[in-house]
Amino acid sequence: MGEDRDAGLPEELRARERDAGLPEELRALGRALDRPGDDGGETVVEQVLRRILAEQVPVPVAEPRGPAEWLRSARRRARARWRAVTAGVCGLVAVLVLTPPVRASVADWFGFGGVEVRVDPSAVPSARDSAPGCEGSVTLGEAARRAGFRPVVPRAFGEPDAVTVVPLPGGRSLVGLCRREGGRMIRVDEFRAGLDFAFVKTVEEQPEYLPLGEGGEGAETGQVVPEQALWFPRPHVLTFWLVGADGGRFTRSERTAGPTLLWTHRGADGVELTFRLEGVGSRERALEIARSVT
Repeated sequence: MGEDRDAGLPEELRARERDAGLPEELRALGRALDRPGDDGGETVVEQVLRRILAEQVPVPVAEPRGPAEWLRSARRRARARWRAVTAGVCGLVAVLVLTPPVRASVADWFGFGGVEVRVDPSAVPSARDSAPGCEGSVTLGEAARRAGFRPVVPRAFGEPDAVTVVPLPGGRSLVGLCRREGGRMIRVDEFRAGLDFAFVKTVEEQPEYLPLGEGGEGAETGQVVPEQALWFPRPHVLTFWLVGADGGRFTRSERTAGPTLLWTHRGADGVELTFRLEGVGSRERALEIARSVT
């Protein structure tokens, strides 16, 4: 019906009717990209589109005097339409890139030494407890035999009160070192770095990258030291593997983790380990422990 009605109109009027619907189409697209939880007012997307469309000054349309004039008028209309569409798309892309909740839901995650880090501003951890202790303590020698690598005790960490070995999927193992410091439990977890993730950290904001190779312990002696670390100053959600009572079934479990330092280190034997230090609230103290790994 619409096509039959427009068939008798001049091309000039049909083009004006199509252009008249463009603003509403762009506004509808903006509303479709609205985030859940908004109060129903004008969204940022709609504000951008409103400003773009407000800057379009209608050009008075006169009856074409000839083919050349009609062609120039059609070109002007096409350029104006494409400018509006291009500006609208650029505005929408800018909103998607600059709006944190949208950005985080698209692709804000990365891997670091076998740990997946997800940035989600809406992630609110529950009440935080202290770092868990090491159950079923074994000797360092027994831990090395079970885990398949020699556990490294950072010199600045001190002698551990307990050592535990936790199985991971894929035949890997995690070694935990625990001790009390200042009335609080601090814990170092270490495991072979790999492509599959042993932990998932869901945080409200990006962690801080800290250099470990400059001025770290061992820099003057030529010993291998870690290059960088990730510092998580706030409590966050930690997802980890938990083995069942039968020892053969793994399930995902969650808890709230406190301030954590994450780094990797390749020893003289060529084995690269990922270290996760939890329970130390001072960034300087955490760096001291990390830089003492040799």
